[in-house]
Amino acid sequence: MADRIFMYDQKEKTDTRYVGFVGDSGRFDLMIVTTAHFYGKKVVICLQTSRAAILDQKDAANAGYLAEAFALPTEAEAQELSEFLLANI
Repeated sequence: MADRIFMYDQKEKTDTRYVGFVGDSGRFDLMIVTTAHFYGKKVVICLQTSRAAILDQKDAANAGYLAEAFALPTEAEAQELSEFLLANI
């Protein structure tokens, strides 16, 4: 096997929140991970699709970005997720 060049290999304790909710436009099952590794941004993972994004408040406010990152089928779902994340990350 070829030699590997590691860019990083770190362990740290994280704070993880699991949250599921049903809004007006859909159901969301999320894992929100707080870590020092991403300079204050949160790792948000959709537990239904396994899609993930590294987000801060600016990213969370961008419903178009969330729609693409999480493959949301409607603008209403993206807006609802944006509103939730703005209040919770």
